[in-house]
Amino acid sequence: MEQTNSKGICEELIFSGFFKANIKSLRNYLYFKYGNEEKANDIAQDSFIKLWENCQKVPLEKAKSFLYTVANNSSLNEIAHQKVVLKFENNNSINDRTNLNPEFILEEEEFKQKLEKAIDRLTEAQRTAFLLNRIEGKKYHEIAEMLDISIKAVEKRIHGALIALRTDIEQFR
Repeated sequence: MEQTNSKGICEELIFSGFFKANIKSLRNYLYFKYGNEEKANDIAQDSFIKLWENCQKVPLEKAKSFLYTVANNSSLNEIAHQKVVLKFENNNSINDRTNLNPEFILEEEEFKQKLEKAIDRLTEAQRTAFLLNRIEGKKYHEIAEMLDISIKAVEKRIHGALIALRTDIEQFR
């Protein structure tokens, strides 16, 4: 029982207005997940294309939810793909380090695995703030602006992440 009402998201003017109202926040959301503006733009555009392709099935009041779900799923697929690529690169780069002590290489690999598992166990909010700060080198005020939260919230998220990581990994600094 599909309704074909002229005020749906399929109407070009409504879709255009919806696009203009939501593209920036969707791009920012994806940018915070990736830290890569180009990837964020690509996934945001793909998400709007999927919304347009499925406009008959998506009521206007659920369009934003649909859009963010598609974007989130696409980003998770991309992250899973990147993990495979990184794993392949890591396996090949280990072979290049033949002059290092085998015990050191083993300890280093074990530590990397512990760290990755510990970071995976963080909440998404903690992980995002922590990685933006420690990997991307962003300042607290930049992270706060990107995530549209207060600096205190950023401090709390990173502090919580560090406590969780220290608990998971002894001697983490």
